[in-house]
Amino acid sequence: MLTLIIGNKNYSSWSLRPWLAMKVAGLSFTEIRIPLDQPETKANILRYSPNGKVPCLIDASRDVSNPLTVWDSLAICEYVNEAYANGALWPADVRLRASARAIAAEMHSGFANVRAHLSMDIRNRKPEHGARALARPEVASEVERIRGIWSSALAASGGPFLFGPFSIADAFYAPVVTRFATYAVPLDDALAAYSTRIFELAPMQDWVAAARAEPEVLADH
Repeated sequence: MLTLIIGNKNYSSWSLRPWLAMKVAGLSFTEIRIPLDQPETKANILRYSPNGKVPCLIDASRDVSNPLTVWDSLAICEYVNEAYANGALWPADVRLRASARAIAAEMHSGFANVRAHLSMDIRNRKPEHGARALARPEVASEVERIRGIWSSALAASGGPFLFGPFSIADAFYAPVVTRFATYAVPLDDALAAYSTRIFELAPMQDWVAAARAEPEVLADH
């Protein structure tokens, strides 16, 4: 009775975040994919989401006649964690949970230059574009901040994910893992191994395979 409205798997970083968290948590849900940047996109999304954006979660499990609608990727993750995952998508320790929430929120609200110059494009490899982007100080500083976040969290937790077990924090940085692969962003051995672990998640492999099979090619990506 859960339905997740998403955009293109190749391009929609915001859609990947709750989708991956829900899959890793073992939740069963229906997905509705609405291709982005099409003439009918906004109207199609507005059938489900009040802000006209993806992702959007529809939960009809408690009241079919009046389903709950949750939009925004972080709100969706918080909701499913409370309602369906018994809190397992955040660290159990209160201090670690606060840190995990902080870095997820930082990704949610920040890194505008990474978004602008290293947009998600899973099926392609663009090392030359990446080198040009990293030559911009504003991009380089944000990339360095992300590398620092990962390094600090992994060193403190011992892995395999940022706070030990997979959490919403990992879901929020999973699109960045794909971006760094697309644009050949240099990573040290520990961060490269972390990126590999994200890609090796079975749901992540399913998402990447679907992204590669999509027919749409969007401009400015």
